[in-house]
Amino acid sequence: MSICRACKGRSGKLVLDLGLQPPCDYFPDIDDLGPDPVYPLQMWLCTQCGLAQLVADPTVPEEPKAIEPAGLIAQASDAVRKVWLAGLLREGDTVAEYGSPHGGSCLDLLAERGLVPVIGERPADVVFDSFGMMHDADQAAAMRQRTARVAPGGTLLLQYHALGTIIRQGQWNALRHGHYAYYSAAALTAMLAETGFSPRIAWRFDLYGGTVLLAARRDADSSGAPDGSVRSLIAEEQGMGVGDPAVVSKLQRDSRDRAEGLRCFLIAEKNAERVVLGYGAASRAVALLCRAEVDRSVLPAIVDASPTKQGRRMPGTDIPVVGPAELAQRKPASVLLFLADLRDEVRRTFPDVEASGGRWVDADALGSSHARTSGSLQ
Repeated sequence: MSICRACKGRSGKLVLDLGLQPPCDYFPDIDDLGPDPVYPLQMWLCTQCGLAQLVADPTVPEEPKAIEPAGLIAQASDAVRKVWLAGLLREGDTVAEYGSPHGGSCLDLLAERGLVPVIGERPADVVFDSFGMMHDADQAAAMRQRTARVAPGGTLLLQYHALGTIIRQGQWNALRHGHYAYYSAAALTAMLAETGFSPRIAWRFDLYGGTVLLAARRDADSSGAPDGSVRSLIAEEQGMGVGDPAVVSKLQRDSRDRAEGLRCFLIAEKNAERVVLGYGAASRAVALLCRAEVDRSVLPAIVDASPTKQGRRMPGTDIPVVGPAELAQRKPASVLLFLADLRDEVRRTFPDVEASGGRWVDADALGSSHARTSGSLQ
């Protein structure tokens, strides 16, 4: 029986089981033949507070750093601008940040607006968590830590990959070791309430298919109620059933269909003697490749711009991670993109792929009813 990481409730259901998976941040050297360690990878939905969460995680994070995508940088700038226009950021305010271990920070953007980072664990007028809290195993303690640092009259900003997005787009491989929670607005509202906070405004962004930035304030500091952006977000999530185990469990079917779609695509391309490479040694690519039982016989390499990943191989497979020069050398007929958010960036950076007759293909869309096209990003 699982115990909720937020409300400590015991009522819930296993909604996604990916079996034994290698840690997605464990990138062995290319000469390391394995076998790689594997651990259960499962999602459990608490039916008391609605928090979707990782069941267990015995792994030790290694986190080889990725290159920060241009889309993430642009979204961070847009988020800071919108919060500023809402009057929740003021010149001279102090700010504390809880960032993601994967990299990226908003502190420079906030400093440009005249905010001043605090030193150590001191309280701040603005506490900004950007995809950070999901990495805490004890979700209740993580929320208490963040709200306790908000100075009187201050604001807590929480940015997260929305559970509604994950369900709607079938993003089953967002589940990974080290990511302990997958939030809906309703679940976060319940967690905030335990610390005397309430959401005030929600902004939505296209990053990762749909992320949310939620502004929350202490109830004693403001009589304001959640505005229409929060109410409409919660109503939309309730309408799609984010708290219903039967709805969230559809991710299990998505995992099967997309893995099968990827494998069929790669086998067909190999039989046609067309070269396929991957792009983006991303965490969500690990479970997809393992579920599809893909190896270098059908996908000879995955290109990644991060020097720390080059010369290694993908966890759970023998597929090497190589540098971008391989795109020009091998002239692939197709490049499987494992992070759709990189689409515009890679097409600008590597125009020779299409100039030589190749195409970019969304790896997650293969075998998916959510695909906008047959899988091509063009």
